[in-house]
Amino acid sequence: MRSIWKGAISFGLVTIPVKLFSATEQKDVTFHQVHREDGGRIRYKRVCTVDGEEVSYSDIAKGYELATGEIVVLTDEDFEDLPLSSSRRIDVLQFAPAEQIDPIYFAKSYYLEPDGQGAKPYVLLRNALESSGQVAVVKVALRQRESLATLRVRDGVFVLETMLWPDEIRKPDFEFLEEDIEVRPQELKMAESLITTMESDFDPTEYHDAYREALQQVIEAKVEGKEVVAPQEGEEEGGPAVDLMAALRASVEAAKRERSGQPARGRKTAAKEPKAVEEKGTRKDEEKAAPKRKTRKSA
Repeated sequence: MRSIWKGAISFGLVTIPVKLFSATEQKDVTFHQVHREDGGRIRYKRVCTVDGEEVSYSDIAKGYELATGEIVVLTDEDFEDLPLSSSRRIDVLQFAPAEQIDPIYFAKSYYLEPDGQGAKPYVLLRNALESSGQVAVVKVALRQRESLATLRVRDGVFVLETMLWPDEIRKPDFEFLEEDIEVRPQELKMAESLITTMESDFDPTEYHDAYREALQQVIEAKVEGKEVVAPQEGEEEGGPAVDLMAALRASVEAAKRERSGQPARGRKTAAKEPKAVEEKGTRKDEEKAAPKRKTRKSA
């Protein structure tokens, strides 16, 4: 991995030099826009909507659009006076229990590695934080943006989780929240039973991105010149259950059978592999083509 930022954790009077690395990466299959006829890449020009002229990067500034439609142009000098920390510090503000921080605030994860002579204070703070069972709430400036973040320990390494600000979290404003929806006790009990039946330790390695894998196979088939076969259509998803109790009860029974390794009722078995088409002239074809002889009964 390549570090993308260097700075220091500021913990009281202790300074721990660190290097920052992206802890995650997207595995999406990326595409280019191309000309369907010859595969040529599609290029876009930066054109001004006022004079129609192409604009170079050196002549591009940032513009903020007002409600009236007018544009306020900001220059590099305008950004220089903003109160954005440039000290490359990760300032520890407080320590708090991890369960008090709603995961909806988390934006992106980074690993921190000790840099230079920072290994001992790094390990000291790591061990103390891990034994406390808490996380550090910090403030850091990355990519011209100041963020709150948390510092926690994972696999012996500090993980910096940048956070959204409170006013960036949308309020769930949905009509059904105002409705008086009655849930019967037996329905609630059956739903809880379904949860209990499906409960197990989470292992992320049990799951995979089936769409990305199938898309990669299509691309590989194109490269090798194979015929691309459209996948068979799956079962159509049913609408909302009319009888909630019946649906919950059936779900519990299906989950129990799945746990015990028995096939679930009502589910279609996986589509069998299509049998290879037999060539003409095989023995089976000859037997089908030949008329059956009638056997004579003995006197």
